[in-house]
Amino acid sequence: MLLSGLWSWDETVRNRPTADEFSEVEVKVVSDESRPERFTDRISAESFDEWYAKREFTRNIREGKPYFNGPSSVPEPERHTPSSLLQCHRKIAYRQANAPEEREPPEGIFWSGRLFEEEVAVPYLRDVVAGEGAYVRNSMWIDDTVETPGGEQLRFKGSTDPVVVNRESEPLLVTEVKTKSSLEDLDEPNRHHRAQVHAYMHGLSAKYDRTVDEAVIIYGGRTSMDVRAFEEPFSTAFFERVLDWAATHTDYRESGALPPADPEYGWECRFCSFKHRCGQSDWPFADIGPVGFLPLVADYPRERVVEYLDARAEDGAKLTPTLAHEYPEVAEEYAVHDWCCSCCESERAWNEVEWDGDMANPPICPACAERSMLSSLDGPEPDTQKSLLGSTLLVSQSTSRRACSSASLPGLR
Repeated sequence: MLLSGLWSWDETVRNRPTADEFSEVEVKVVSDESRPERFTDRISAESFDEWYAKREFTRNIREGKPYFNGPSSVPEPERHTPSSLLQCHRKIAYRQANAPEEREPPEGIFWSGRLFEEEVAVPYLRDVVAGEGAYVRNSMWIDDTVETPGGEQLRFKGSTDPVVVNRESEPLLVTEVKTKSSLEDLDEPNRHHRAQVHAYMHGLSAKYDRTVDEAVIIYGGRTSMDVRAFEEPFSTAFFERVLDWAATHTDYRESGALPPADPEYGWECRFCSFKHRCGQSDWPFADIGPVGFLPLVADYPRERVVEYLDARAEDGAKLTPTLAHEYPEVAEEYAVHDWCCSCCESERAWNEVEWDGDMANPPICPACAERSMLSSLDGPEPDTQKSLLGSTLLVSQSTSRRACSSASLPGLR
């Protein structure tokens, strides 16, 4: 057996490639372009979005926040989140009712803010600010019921940013950490950030039966990494204004009425995820309630579309034909509304009508065309996209500014 083995090795040595042959083989392996192509094909916006979504899903479970992995439940009218106070009532009402969002959330801003808080703000507070006998907790939870001067019961629930605490882990100083692209023109804290820390101070005071009347709002610059901090002592007068806003919002929710389009700040409409249905864009819609997708609007991000359909699954939510053309893979898993004509009221299945997806040229109604009339098809209006939400349904004041327009087709008279 040993001799046989030696003979085999000898045969292998005798049959090895010459120097020239080996060089050719080596060059062939190195210049093989199939390997880098396989790697580069894996790098794409789609693969990144899928990876990041899975990563955040897992992270939320690991941190005990699985409720972030699906659509939010519609809160009771009296319940308020501190981070949503003193903002446009209509925007917050849309968000609470799970209206379909028209733009992607600024995940990059959220990520940089979270990183700044965890990697910069918390170590700074721990190493420099807390001092002897004090510690820093990453966050503290409040669930605070407050009675307004008018006798109305309001409830504030939410989680703070880092809090300086004593040895018994009782709160001493509330902080709120925010990031901005630039701090150059920042001379005072934003009012809704002040409202946020006031809700935290009041809630922690009630929870721990001690006076928590000091807060600091810390702003970090994302570009220059500079910091600006503002002390925010508890103000009874200011907190009463916060309660007045919350009570008004509760009244809107309980009445089922869509709040007016009256933003608290000039920048809200510019960054709003609901400006098309609200009427603050060039699209021909205004004062639409929170139910349903807008017809012939394809701006909805795919993830937001699926999130809305899952949130309203029990109510029979469906895609519009426009979104079915935009996301055919989603249309394979969810139901789709028919195309409809507002002139002759005929309907066609979304995939029975030829259309190139050009939003400026919606498909022509075949039934009207047969009568030498020109009319376009669209999806059903939001008010006809049925969804039974009980007392949480916000009634729209108007459906849209769109109207049926028909004309004789050239050459068909």
